[in-house]
Amino acid sequence: MDIIIEEQDGCLWVAATERSKIEGLEVDPPHELVRWGSIFWARVDRIDAKLDAAFLDLDGEVTGILYNKDIRFKDSDGNLVKGGQSPIGQLLRSGQFVLVQAKQGYLEPEYEDDTAYEDKCPRMSMDVAIQGRYLIYTPLDDSNRISSRIRDKKLRKQLGDMLTAMEDVHGCILRASAANTQGDVLMREARILKAIWEGLSEFAAGEDSILIMEGPDALQRSLSDNSLKPIRRIEVVTMDHYATAEDWCELFAPDLVTKIRPIEIKNATKDLALLDHYDLIRPIEELFQPYVILRNGSNIILQGTAALTAIDVNRGANKDSNLTVNLESATEIIRQIRIRNLGGIIMIDFLRLKTEKERQQLLGHIETLVDDDPCTVQIHGFTAMGLLEVSRQRRTPTLFERVGFMFEEV
Repeated sequence: MDIIIEEQDGCLWVAATERSKIEGLEVDPPHELVRWGSIFWARVDRIDAKLDAAFLDLDGEVTGILYNKDIRFKDSDGNLVKGGQSPIGQLLRSGQFVLVQAKQGYLEPEYEDDTAYEDKCPRMSMDVAIQGRYLIYTPLDDSNRISSRIRDKKLRKQLGDMLTAMEDVHGCILRASAANTQGDVLMREARILKAIWEGLSEFAAGEDSILIMEGPDALQRSLSDNSLKPIRRIEVVTMDHYATAEDWCELFAPDLVTKIRPIEIKNATKDLALLDHYDLIRPIEELFQPYVILRNGSNIILQGTAALTAIDVNRGANKDSNLTVNLESATEIIRQIRIRNLGGIIMIDFLRLKTEKERQQLLGHIETLVDDDPCTVQIHGFTAMGLLEVSRQRRTPTLFERVGFMFEEV
């Protein structure tokens, strides 16, 4: 896999490609007010008993919302207290300061006047988690765990054995990328993540609401999300991007430092010059089309609504069986969902299958595909009408929300 880093007008683009095909695309637009994973020392502005939530002053300008279920803190005896058991007014008070983390990225809003106020605020959580390459550090939970996203029983058993051997590590979640990783590497990363937490927690004091640590940028997310895959090279055109990649790799992935390469190309100052150099502009433009034409003659239609995303599979000129068409379409659908960063409820209308065995074969194929998704994807099965229901929990706004304005004429 290759990681390609570009920037245009303050917008950071990071494409992960495999055999010149885009398999991941992370973008940080300049109009993003709150980045996913950012940590704030925030003041409680007011408690809303009806919503069972608190509105927070994050940094003097942006207001966030903290729902009761996302409250976490340790009491005077050191026991972890989770929200949702008591009304929020019994847990927090106006004027109180809390350490919170953004659950999702949040862009500068463009809402209609009738949009609910709480929907105009980034969602926050007190359940802070700091992400590394192999581990996620959760300072409020001393136990070690295996990521719930890992469904493979054999892999969970392997990671469980690794956890047992890590006696000096506490409060860490093992990611799938930790498999086949040496114990001393995991111990090193655990110490780094703990040191990061100890450093930033020192700023959780005072009477001013502030941003303590910004969440991972597009490059850091891309490197972390693709840590299971062999990375051939990390290509940049500016020394600023080289330094950013080097800093993260030296900390979490020393083996990748030698893979970082500054590239000299013609017209380097041209918009998205490096992506253009690798003929990736047109494939990116196609991500903003409501359809995808497959090489076998079939096609898929993607249509977003306020409530859900509907995806329709069409046979087209394909003469293969319904199962074959569905399997090939599913591979592209899951890729499109991941790269376009679709979320919420997703309903997929596959071609009708004759037997339950065929349905299970399709479901098994999709379950394998979603393992590559850095976000949590749940497959809920077929509805009575034969539609496959899927849900996906996004970390950041959709690709269209982030940079769709650049491709409005596509």
